[in-house]
Amino acid sequence: MVAQKSKKIWIWIGSILGVLILILAFGAMFLSARWKPLLTEKIKEGVYNGSHHLYKIDFKSINLNLITGSLALRDVTLIPDTSVFDSLNKIKLAPAHTFEIKLKKLQVNGVGILTAYFKKKAEVKAIILDKPSINMIFNKVAKKVDTVKAEKTLYQQISNTFKSLHVKSIQIVDADFDYINKSLAKKTKKSIKHLDINVKDFLLDSLSQNDTSRIYYTKDVSFQVAGYKALTEDKMYTMKLDTLSGSLASKKIIARGFKLIPMYAELAFARKYTAQKDRYNLAFDKIEFNGVDFLALNTDEKLHAKSLVIGPASVEVFMSRESLPPAGLDKARNFPHVALKRLNFPIRIDTVRIKNLDLKYSEYNPASKKIGSVNFKSLGGSIINVTNDSARLVNNSHAVANLNTLLMGSGKLSLIIDFNLTDQNGAFSYSGSMGNFDLRKLNSLSAPLGLIEIESGNIQKINFKATGNTKTAAGSMNMLYSNLKVKLLSDNIDGQGTKEKGLLSFLANSILVKDENPSKGEAPRSATMTNTRIASASFFNLMWKTVFVGIKDIVGVGIVPTKDPIKQQKKVAKKIREQKRIDRKAARKARRAQD
Repeated sequence: MVAQKSKKIWIWIGSILGVLILILAFGAMFLSARWKPLLTEKIKEGVYNGSHHLYKIDFKSINLNLITGSLALRDVTLIPDTSVFDSLNKIKLAPAHTFEIKLKKLQVNGVGILTAYFKKKAEVKAIILDKPSINMIFNKVAKKVDTVKAEKTLYQQISNTFKSLHVKSIQIVDADFDYINKSLAKKTKKSIKHLDINVKDFLLDSLSQNDTSRIYYTKDVSFQVAGYKALTEDKMYTMKLDTLSGSLASKKIIARGFKLIPMYAELAFARKYTAQKDRYNLAFDKIEFNGVDFLALNTDEKLHAKSLVIGPASVEVFMSRESLPPAGLDKARNFPHVALKRLNFPIRIDTVRIKNLDLKYSEYNPASKKIGSVNFKSLGGSIINVTNDSARLVNNSHAVANLNTLLMGSGKLSLIIDFNLTDQNGAFSYSGSMGNFDLRKLNSLSAPLGLIEIESGNIQKINFKATGNTKTAAGSMNMLYSNLKVKLLSDNIDGQGTKEKGLLSFLANSILVKDENPSKGEAPRSATMTNTRIASASFFNLMWKTVFVGIKDIVGVGIVPTKDPIKQQKKVAKKIREQKRIDRKAARKARRAQD
């Protein structure tokens, strides 16, 4: 009897709850139907008025669920009014960036309906934009310095409707993003696929605009691009990027797994062009910007960062000498500090740190039909004050690189380069030193490119310093070495392979090559270096060719690559003949003195 009464009570309670749920459901449906037109009007009105009439939002339908506090807009478009933008620009109130957004669905979850209605506080759990198409358009706009009437803050614009607006999460998922720059003479467009953006804890109230722990009223805005892959405009490279991520709170931008991959092998790549063209093969495990000023990046397109850390990384550069450089080409424009000036946006990086970068330069010599190469392993160090910012250059107009590397994987080379960032002629200076080094390790460079093979030779110490600009470089060198012997090789024009020029090699070693420094009983020899750059020569070509002039002067014969190794060997042979005549004349004079 008791069990039956208990069962009836539960049935009665369940029935009441069911009726209440039905009443609430029908009530919610009724209110939703009544509120949809009102809500549609309020959304459109709010966007229009809140943006100074700059933006208009439109959508095909709106779904509202009062019970769950969810809202969904379908087929949404947000478009700026260009005439309004022009009007705002004239009075210096236009924003630097405008947006065009299209998406199938905008989802709003966890809206506190009662809190919003009774307390005038809008509480939202999440806003989700799924697979939107976003155009971000940059215009160079004038900013009003002095204003008679202060503009209303964002909070003041909503304060008549809400005391606060709090959104715990805003998510943009898998967006197609286009960045369009209209500030240049020619409009440029850069596209990114699969972009994710997360906004954490957006709060707009009377105090949040002065909250130093917030950025743009948020605790953080982060982004990530994953699996980016594209062909370059000339279709000669594939660009790949594993991830690109950043965060306003951490002030970081991090790129992982960036690669620039040539579409063709070395010689096949070079033969696609009618003129000399460098071929790059790049692989960067990590590139990290720290201390980024996102406000300057957003409003003024200025890249300001405390540091840039590069590496581990691999950089390979190849060039073929089969073709002539294009007429009028002057690689002076690509000197590092000259190229920095040519950037069309201000940049300021306090310190660039390079960690474990492997650099390889290769060149094809049609005379030997071989590729010569030199590599610098484990390149590391720092570059201070990398900038083209005119305000920064007033106080410091020099960037200084302090680098260390292993030449051919063994010679410990230290190098300091001082770049004058304001000099019209691209002035710079550099100095370096290296300890013990086996010169035979240079054969991979000297034999194919210079047609000279080093049989033996050891450097004990070398140091050098020079000053230069885009036209020339000059300086001094000291180099201590021992047991140097070389072979002069024939060309391979006939396709039979390079061969040793035995007699010429013997005479060069006997007469011209000084096999050690210092020579027995003599003071160490030093050298002065002077080198004039040809238009097709790069910055590093000028540096190294200048150093090679010093080496040649100390050694007595070029043991390093030249532009025309056959011509070089003819000069060596001529020097040998001249030296033999001098020796014969001296011998005759000695005999006459004895008689």
